[in-house]
Amino acid sequence: MQKAIDSHFHIWRQQDQPWLVGPMVPRIFGPYEPIRRDYPIEEFLADQQGSGVEKAVYVQTNWAKEDFEKEVAFLSDTAKASGWPHAIVGYADMTVDDVRPQIDRLVKYPLLRGVRMQLHWHETPAFRFAKSADQVIDPVVKKNVARLKDYGLSFDLQLFPAQMKDGLQLVGENPETDFILTHTGMLTDLAEPVVEEWKAGLRTLVKAPNLYAKLSGLGTFVHRNDPQVIGTVVDNAIEILGSDRLMFGSNFPIEKLWTTHAELIAAHRKAVARHGAKAEADIFWNTAERVYRPV
Repeated sequence: MQKAIDSHFHIWRQQDQPWLVGPMVPRIFGPYEPIRRDYPIEEFLADQQGSGVEKAVYVQTNWAKEDFEKEVAFLSDTAKASGWPHAIVGYADMTVDDVRPQIDRLVKYPLLRGVRMQLHWHETPAFRFAKSADQVIDPVVKKNVARLKDYGLSFDLQLFPAQMKDGLQLVGENPETDFILTHTGMLTDLAEPVVEEWKAGLRTLVKAPNLYAKLSGLGTFVHRNDPQVIGTVVDNAIEILGSDRLMFGSNFPIEKLWTTHAELIAAHRKAVARHGAKAEADIFWNTAERVYRPV
């Protein structure tokens, strides 16, 4: 079995997550009552046991904005105690006048590799997170993202296809920074016009050599572990971006709403295996190892 790095997973204590404490609201992954609870590292390790995952990258989970450092500190303490995670993507608010004071507080944690601020916006209200479709090219956001190169940090970029022209502007203006496209650009369904728009978006972003993508969250909109969806995303992403720009991510425990970790990674392994050993090594290990440098 090809060893694997899980490039996108979460753990949490419910008390730290405003969105898990208050009433449920519409979200892109649908009803989420089963995960309105603690999800500790011990449960994640049990979920992925036997999967071939040897390292994992934690990605921020929307703590209260003022608790951005507490989140990274919590994960750092977790890593010291358990050995997991092996790299951390934290949160920093790119809408403030100067993000550097926040980054200065985060970089003292050795596992920090990058930051994510979700910028996705969709015409469907339940799919929106950013305040506007063009927040990705807001002058303040752009100014702050440009500062990441001074710290050697990456940026997890979460966009829908209609935003990818703006995304290319942001990525292209920061050639020294690695950008990782979350959930491979958020394909919402397999209707032909939707797939074609998504593929066009990937073809736009491929022009930037510092753009990578995660094969993660592929059940987000269909709310199931769907081999057809996974195959469509894997096949087209490899054709357009190349396997050396792609990495696997489980998006657990969000995907636990509808599948097991074993079923999820098995579907990804089957889809990638059609493309040969190099693609398997790239997607399940090499790309994430190069981009996130897990310890």
